[in-house]
Amino acid sequence: MNIRTFAPLFAAVLLAACSPQEGAPGGGNASSAASGPAAPAAGKVELTNVSYDVARNFYEKYNPLFNRQNPDIAIKQSHGGSSKQALAVANGLQADVVTMNQSSDIELLVEKGLVSPEWQSRLPDNAVPFTSTTVFLVRKGNPQNIRDWNDLARDGIKVIISNPKTTGNGRYSFLGAYGYALKANNGDDAKAREFVGRVMHNVPVFDNGGRAATTTFVQRQIGDVLVTFENEARLAAKQFGEGQFEVVYPAYSVRMESPVAVVDSVVDKRGTREAATAYLKYLWSKEAQELGASLYLRPANPEVLAAHADTLPPVETFRPTDVFGPWKEIMPKYFGDGGVFDQLMKSPAK
Repeated sequence: MNIRTFAPLFAAVLLAACSPQEGAPGGGNASSAASGPAAPAAGKVELTNVSYDVARNFYEKYNPLFNRQNPDIAIKQSHGGSSKQALAVANGLQADVVTMNQSSDIELLVEKGLVSPEWQSRLPDNAVPFTSTTVFLVRKGNPQNIRDWNDLARDGIKVIISNPKTTGNGRYSFLGAYGYALKANNGDDAKAREFVGRVMHNVPVFDNGGRAATTTFVQRQIGDVLVTFENEARLAAKQFGEGQFEVVYPAYSVRMESPVAVVDSVVDKRGTREAATAYLKYLWSKEAQELGASLYLRPANPEVLAAHADTLPPVETFRPTDVFGPWKEIMPKYFGDGGVFDQLMKSPAK
């Protein structure tokens, strides 16, 4: 199937994925209302899970899995750029649980008094059931011969990423390039900034979410390479154009952690704490960990991860907080108004 033949199919898949239905992904931006049944059946508890953009596929399958063991709990989903979603919750979106792709989005809710400061200690693995890493998706045959981060800075290469100002996916892409450049230049920050600036100036459009960036690359056929999470790249290559794309693993990349938390202010008001806690704890069940691995998320369970080494190969990664400091420092320095990202985008392309 060539890409032009595939485009309508891709659009139909996305339309179905974004349609309101129980246990299915919700709207494509942070301000969209959570999707799901209009009202829970009599005797049912209803939970709203506010999540990041490319977690749609996982929760579309996880929710029915959880419901097999907990049939009296109905789940509604809302998806969008991670930080936009966190802001929506901070501004009143009634989430019982949040499932994000960086801890700073949950820490924002802690600062607002919506989530307990002890949220990480309430669940295993510091409340991170899955991790991922940033990889490259290229077109069949890799016509631009893109092998590592340095190739993204070449003249004429069009790089597709989501907006680092508003999305966790975009931030990990930005920090992945920055971390690579620091390592390649023995910690020289000036050279690293120059490199990242060249990469950013190769981006023709900054999309508002990871899934939107995938749509731009796959359906709209814009760009030579999509920089995104491993699970999104692998699913796109497998489901959204089999044989049309290839996944490229850089030699050194950034580690993404997907933390989860109960929104205390909401569950206490609605009386849903027990159901919300059960919903999150089940993410560490063997069934849920296997499900995540089958969708190319790296499970916290080391035995499950090892069993999927053929599809989740070992990758040398770094945590952003180990290289750039805590998220509370990363966010304003690199992604706040006037921060490093803004400075690089205002500077002339080199």
